[in-house]
Amino acid sequence: MRWNERRERFRAVLSGDRCVHPGSVFDPISARIAEDLGFEVGMFAGSVASLTVLGAPDLIVLTLSEFADQAHRICRAGNLPLLVDADHGYGNALNVMRTVEELENAGVSALSIEDTRLPTSHAKDGASALLTIEEGAGKMRAAVQARRDPGLVIAGRTSATSMSTIEDAIERGKAYEAEGVDALFFIGVKSREDLDKLVDATSLPIILGGPAKELIDPDYLSGRNVRVCLQGHQPFAAAVQAVHDTLKALREGTKPSDLQGVASSDLMKRVTKGADYDGWREDYLN
Repeated sequence: MRWNERRERFRAVLSGDRCVHPGSVFDPISARIAEDLGFEVGMFAGSVASLTVLGAPDLIVLTLSEFADQAHRICRAGNLPLLVDADHGYGNALNVMRTVEELENAGVSALSIEDTRLPTSHAKDGASALLTIEEGAGKMRAAVQARRDPGLVIAGRTSATSMSTIEDAIERGKAYEAEGVDALFFIGVKSREDLDKLVDATSLPIILGGPAKELIDPDYLSGRNVRVCLQGHQPFAAAVQAVHDTLKALREGTKPSDLQGVASSDLMKRVTKGADYDGWREDYLN
């Protein structure tokens, strides 16, 4: 498939003048729903991938091939530009190069590489730690050099804003910008004052994950060069709850015809591209 057009649309978001909230997606159907509802971009998180593929918590036990395969299923289901959380690149800088290669071929429009030391090392408190800035910058440099399609967006991601200090986050952002990343992805920004400091330190567009509630103001974020702001991954949790409630009701004797919250046949036909398949059956099978 050709991925260029959707990558151009993601870059248009980064170069635009407003902040968008991505649709959190996890499979082909959820991606089609997000696209149908008008989301400019989709987000496929590593945590959600672990839940979807393995039914496991976000402990970095998912493999690169499992993540890339699911990302490809999502990308080929429609035309939604997809941002993915590639965690630590599944290893060191050499692994990062493989990660970029696999995800670029899977069709993603953007990916983030973070500087958290993953998987979590053995420690008394089990706390996560950050890589040195030098190692983090090396990963960003490897990611940029591994890219073959210049349209693919690479975002340098750090949790220093929540795990360290704002000064550390600024230093890391500057180092990653110097390595040629296209955007900076900050996790856990705590205040407008901190965000203003980050924005003033870089010319790159900014992506936010898990910001403080006081920051969720589209006009303010748009004016501070924030172009993508995550809202969380509630759609997957909502799907889990819906499946749980439906199966529970059936187990307890509710008739299928009396179930609540079940997608209509029209909605199911739309999200499965039923009309397209009807046309193909007419053209090729009759």
